[in-house]
Amino acid sequence: MSLNRIRTRRGTAVAAALLMAVGLGAAAAAPSSAGTAAPRTQTIASSVLGSDYKVTLTALRSTQDEYAASVRLQVYKQADGAWKESDRVTVGEVDGWFWYPLTGRGAVCEFSTASTEPAPLTVSLLVTPSIGCSDPAHFTVKDGKVYAG
Repeated sequence: MSLNRIRTRRGTAVAAALLMAVGLGAAAAAPSSAGTAAPRTQTIASSVLGSDYKVTLTALRSTQDEYAASVRLQVYKQADGAWKESDRVTVGEVDGWFWYPLTGRGAVCEFSTASTEPAPLTVSLLVTPSIGCSDPAHFTVKDGKVYAG
């Protein structure tokens, strides 16, 4: 074997080793979402209206923006000894809230309900600590369905 051919093979091996090291270093530096990611949903408020309805507000973390979130209002009816979802709506815009204020202390500024039929609901949530609370959103629950207004 000639000396040039040995140098070429050695150079190729060194180049391959460098590329592997760079690739492994990039993989090690990449953030891992396994076990370290924040929860994708978090219940932020809940209320039981008599023995008929249960209402929950849940923060849903955006899959597109780690700082954004949506809020889901769900209504459950009592059926056969268990709560079964009867309706759900989005409070505000999809991904229109900030995840961290929404899931932190003081996130729920107002969550009022009544055990009447129809049942009025009012929701106001923290936008950010510096901005303060959102304008109240008003809903009505009638026959297990949620109506805006």
